[in-house]
This record gives sequence, structure tokens and C-alpha cells, in this order.
Amino acid sequence: MDGDRLMVLALSVTLVLLSLPYLLEEPSRIVLMPGDTPMVPTSSPQPAAKSTSPSSTLGQPPVPSPTEDPQEQVYARERDLLVTETVERRGVSDPATLAAMRSVLRHRFMPGDVRDYAYEDRPVPIGHGQTISQPYIVALMTEEMRLKGDEKVLEIGTGSGYQAAVLATIVPEVYSIEIIDALAERAQATLDAVGYDNVHVLNADGYDGWAEHAPYDAIIITCAVDHVPPSLVAQLAEGGMIVLPLGDPRLYQSLTVVEKKDGKVTSRHVLDVRFVPMTGRARD
Repeated sequence: MDGDRLMVLALSVTLVLLSLPYLLEEPSRIVLMPGDTPMVPTSSPQPAAKSTSPSSTLGQPPVPSPTEDPQEQVYARERDLLVTETVERRGVSDPATLAAMRSVLRHRFMPGDVRDYAYEDRPVPIGHGQTISQPYIVALMTEEMRLKGDEKVLEIGTGSGYQAAVLATIVPEVYSIEIIDALAERAQATLDAVGYDNVHVLNADGYDGWAEHAPYDAIIITCAVDHVPPSLVAQLAEGGMIVLPLGDPRLYQSLTVVEKKDGKVTSRHVLDVRFVPMTGRARD
């Protein structure tokens, strides 16, 4: 009997020793089959190692400050998307123009009931039979002026003040004339509130220009007229240009660039457009 017991005991010890490597196998070697659920560790997770490579923001919309109103953050993303997906894709490439389009808050120049359309590429009514221009057209007309950053610009047709703000982001002084007194007052108030103190608005008939501050390096007309007002040509500096919608105010016009060189005036067509008509003496 004692011999049998010793043999059984020895056999049991041998089996235990043979099984020991499998009992001590590392859990990390377990392979999960499809449908299996991994166990969640009960110990505190270790923080992930931080990457030393800088994250790229190229091509990404500007990230608004966390302290900004959430709606302003939405507007900022919509504004960047408008410039990237519409203005640039349609051919506007001047860096100063694109930077201005990204920085000017178009929604601030629109009545509250139409601000949802601020960053759609279309004109929007602002009251008094007038509109805030389509962003692409604003960018295109700005680019066609070929501004270098040191010019004095005259604008005919302030409207909401949006185009003037875009120009004021690029040049040191903008003089803008608006014939409708309510719009002139509202535009100046908006420009002052947003911080464009280099825009000066005059409530008058833009057909006659603003001789007091002439000559101007560039003039932009944001309303349709069937001829170039002679007073504006006279107030244009040598080498300067006028960008305007030229043609029948009741129909479509030609976006035209007029240049003054050596006392002579030349013009070139850019594309067909449609603007609200110039009022006042232009109709005489």
C-alpha cells in the first residue's frame, strides 16, 4: 500500500509541474475572437504620452476664443467656409482681399432678421430698396482695384457699410458716400461700433464725388449707372482706376474697370452683373 501511495503522490506532483507554465501564461497573449469583449482593467489608466510633433492648422477654419458667444463661433466657421469654398474657388486669389473677407463680420452689417443669410453667397435686402452685395462680387471688385495698401479710396454707395469695411481692412483711408440718410447713419454707426475708424461716411449724392479729399487712388461704385460720372474721373488720380457696374440700370450691367493713364481713360470688361441703380443726378 505504501508503495502505491508514493507512486500516486509522485504522479500528482509531476502533473502539477507540467501544468505550471500554462497557469502562469501572460494575459496579453490572449487573442480575442470576433464578438468577444475585452476585460476593462480595474487599475487607474496611465496618461497617454504627448506627441512632440506640432499639430497643423493649415486649411482649418480659425478657432474662436472660448469666451466668445457661441453664435459668433458659428459665424466664424461659416465665414471661413464661404471664402474657402466659394470666393477662392471662383478665382479670387489676392491675399489682402482674402484676408479682409475672412476678417470682416458681414453679419454685423445686416439687419437682425436676415443675419441667418450672412455667409451665403448672395445679395440680401437691407431696407430702403437696397441690398448688401454678394460676397463674391465684393471680393472680386476689391481684387480688381489692385490695392497695395497705401491708397486713398472713394466709394459711391455705402449701403450697409460692408464693402467699405473690407476696403478699410486693406487701405488707410476710405471715403464713402450714401444718398439715403437712414442708411448713411446706420452704416457709420456700425462701422464705428465694429472699429473701422478709418471709414468716413457722407450723406450726399455720390454722382458728384467728394472733391474735398480728392484725388483718389481708386474709386468703387456699388450701384448701376449707364455712364461714368465726369466728376469722378476728374477726382481720380493719375494711374488710378474706377471699378463699377456699367450699363442699363434696369437690366444687367458689365462690371467694368476704368483706368486713367497719361490723361487718357481706358476700360475693360470683367463679367456681367446686376446691381441696384444709382439714384439722384445719375437719373437726370
